[in-house]
Amino acid sequence: MPQAILALNAGSSSIKFAAYRVGTGSELTLACKGSLDRHAREAKLIVKDAASTVLQEHTSESVDSSSALTTLLLGRIEPLLGDAELAAVGHRVVHGGPTFSAPVLVDSAVLQALDALTPLAPLHQPGCLDPIRSLISVRPRLLQVACFDTAFHHDLPPTYRRFPLPAEFEADGIRRYGFHGLSFEYIARSLDSVEARVVVAHLGSGSSLCAIRNGKSVNTTMSLTPLDGLMMATRSGAIDPGLVLYLQQTKNMSASEIEELLYHRSGLIGLSGISSDMRILLASDDLKAKEAIDQFCACVAEQIAAMATCMSGVDLLVFTGGIGENSPEIRKQICARLNWLGLRIDDEANMRGHNSISTRESRFAVRVIPTDEESVIAMQTRDIIDRANLEDPNRIAKSPA
Repeated sequence: MPQAILALNAGSSSIKFAAYRVGTGSELTLACKGSLDRHAREAKLIVKDAASTVLQEHTSESVDSSSALTTLLLGRIEPLLGDAELAAVGHRVVHGGPTFSAPVLVDSAVLQALDALTPLAPLHQPGCLDPIRSLISVRPRLLQVACFDTAFHHDLPPTYRRFPLPAEFEADGIRRYGFHGLSFEYIARSLDSVEARVVVAHLGSGSSLCAIRNGKSVNTTMSLTPLDGLMMATRSGAIDPGLVLYLQQTKNMSASEIEELLYHRSGLIGLSGISSDMRILLASDDLKAKEAIDQFCACVAEQIAAMATCMSGVDLLVFTGGIGENSPEIRKQICARLNWLGLRIDDEANMRGHNSISTRESRFAVRVIPTDEESVIAMQTRDIIDRANLEDPNRIAKSPA
């Protein structure tokens, strides 16, 4: 019987998904994709075909558990797989820590180890692991694969991997990990030349940059946690570490209060006091909205220059992510700050969202490439299944009806 793979990309209140049929030669064909958004006790499911035509829209007002959400999702997707049987589900897991540097089949020991990493990604890790637990509940024999956002950066060179701390801290796993690795891997796979010195700007609610050379991560802006680096929608990004001490010692703020401040009340929402949504800020006439946008663009431009420095130059700048793909104004403002590097963009091409937005006179190319983390999850899951089949053909059990 033909097999299918479901890729789940879970956030704190939503899940993006894509289902693929596995053909002969293990090639993947997109069957359907969509999103499941949950707000309060309401869930809205949208399912589209490979051409982005909406196949289903469903809203439930009585979803009171993760297992119910999972059952809803599977019940809507599986009929669209035709004669293919769902063989495995691949999950985006934000933090793999020092242990998980490649995709892995999930068992109880793996799940326990991933749960222990929650303090390093408190905003993300629980949401990534929740669907895994739900599937164990409703489909205990269905194979699940964890695919890690940190894995792409696992082999960072020591210069960019280590904190300037005594060696025993790195031995305890305190190092720069980096995130958005599934997105960066997709961009790296899509490029024509792996030798190019590439800076990828993944800009969205969470934002980070990555310097890529020979298809590998050289440096990135996030580090031990997804809080570091660029300022984001609600996260502060890099700040003076002494500020944390000051808040504790002088303002008597607890660790949980500081976590709430830096993860949820900073970044665009903290600076503007208006919104964490870049679209709302761009449409606002409020001076605070402009100041928040200016600081965001300045921060991104500065770090693009830093990423270029670690590769002794840059041949290609790629914008991706929700803001990077869809906001020509933000791309324009960031690139304007890099004119001194010889960067020139075509304003019309940029406004139209063309794939290539740099001019012929530009010293390096600038492209807009929509990311596709779900396809990377599916490919990694397929490879794990193929390997498991080779090692033990009886391991791939049939999922219960």
